[in-house]
Amino acid sequence: MNLRSTTDRPDPAMHRVWRLPTADAVRGRRALWWSVGPAGELAVLLVSLKYLTRGRYPRGWVGRGLRTPFTGELVTITDREEKRIPVKDIRIRPSHLALLPDSRFLLVNSRTSRVGDGELWRPNAVVFSASGSPEAELCVGDDIAALVTDADGGIWTAYGDEGIYGEHPESAAGLAGWSARGEATWAPDGRLPDHPLQGCTAATEDDRVWLVWYPGSSRGGTYLTQITPATGAVTSYRSPLQQPDGFAFRGNRAVFTRRDHNKRAAELVRAELDGGTWSVTGRVRLRTPGRVVPRCAQGRDGFLWLRAGDTWTRIEV
Repeated sequence: MNLRSTTDRPDPAMHRVWRLPTADAVRGRRALWWSVGPAGELAVLLVSLKYLTRGRYPRGWVGRGLRTPFTGELVTITDREEKRIPVKDIRIRPSHLALLPDSRFLLVNSRTSRVGDGELWRPNAVVFSASGSPEAELCVGDDIAALVTDADGGIWTAYGDEGIYGEHPESAAGLAGWSARGEATWAPDGRLPDHPLQGCTAATEDDRVWLVWYPGSSRGGTYLTQITPATGAVTSYRSPLQQPDGFAFRGNRAVFTRRDHNKRAAELVRAELDGGTWSVTGRVRLRTPGRVVPRCAQGRDGFLWLRAGDTWTRIEV
């Protein structure tokens, strides 16, 4: 099927989970960073317009400038309830939000730098308690393109080219695993099929983590790297879709999305894994309830979460 010739249509498996309430929008609150926890809970950090400036690029929520320190409100949505906690005096400029065990959470700036000429690097992540108080600062590498946490609180990162070709040792490897104390716990150690150039997205599936990336070599392509945190084992596959924004896996099936940037549309691809090879089983141009921009998707245990504007949807593998 020729994707470009198909008509945009909703996918019957796309379930709307949450939309920013009109009351919040009227009060000048904007939904910025978001994540999904291992139990399937959606978390969104709201920030008042008085702390924000409008950037020219990229468009959408990811292009918002930020004045620090600022106060936000973390909204956590489950099937049963919506819970809100204030988070005051945030001094980091976040690029990523992630959830940790015991209702703790993590805000991460994608960039860091050396402290003077030494070996130390400035903290670029803050762990917050369930009540919204900062507990610890840590560094989890430079130029973080994708980040996900596992059920045990491990932090998994895929980096961009400026980090990979920079000086931070874990970033240089392209992919890394961290503890919630900022200790490096996993590295590829030469087990990847090529050297990463850019991370795309990340997902979890039971006790495994997936990091999606592409290399800078002439071989090209995009890779899906599966990591088992308990053993450190790693397996990589060639992706059937180049540079996806989103990926989710269950059993031997997966779903991928790739945005039509700043449009109300995305490419949706379904695939099956047979041995070590992926085969595409379905492809459609998906109409979304809002505009789709970078950091729009995350995979959790057989569901792909997709943000479109201020609406969050969930697509089952």
